[in-house]
Amino acid sequence: MQFPSTGNNLIDRINAVLPQTQCGQCGYKGCKPYAEAIAAGNAEINQCPPGGGEGILELATLLGLTPKPLNPQFGVHKAKQTAYIVEDHCIGCVKCIAVCPVDAIVGAAKLLHTVITEECTGCELCLQPCPVDCIEMRPLAVHSTPEQKAAQKFLAMRRFEARNHRKAIEKLEKAEKNKTQKDAFMKTRATGRH
Repeated sequence: MQFPSTGNNLIDRINAVLPQTQCGQCGYKGCKPYAEAIAAGNAEINQCPPGGGEGILELATLLGLTPKPLNPQFGVHKAKQTAYIVEDHCIGCVKCIAVCPVDAIVGAAKLLHTVITEECTGCELCLQPCPVDCIEMRPLAVHSTPEQKAAQKFLAMRRFEARNHRKAIEKLEKAEKNKTQKDAFMKTRATGRH
């Protein structure tokens, strides 16, 4: 069932309800693509483990649907958590940095990395690529007020968008560089034949 909307307003409202962990557990590459799928009628409202029952209820209310339990196919709801890098084991491989959807991990190749706790969404995407298992997920001891949660979601959304924008620019720059190199090679090759 597709929901009626004017422009992207419905997508933006659905996206605002989602937790902005950008974890992909729902089967989409971030919260906004999931919001788009819900609005188009291509995804159910119960595919977001980080949002849990509270998120499902908010989505159901927004869309005029009956709430349903979290679909276990997509995972289980967990308390808010953050990544933590065990410094003594980190080898500086940068694999965690490459996958963090909100750029919450900083460091450089062959140097110690660290997580900016306030920026970490708890997505767990950094766990799998770490070759030395030096990343742990730790529960957050502080419970946020609704206002703090909203601010954290907004910040995560903006960081995700900024990262995606930066990645798109890097991809274009790389393609342009490759084209320039190819053109130079072809020109050199062509002049070498004459």
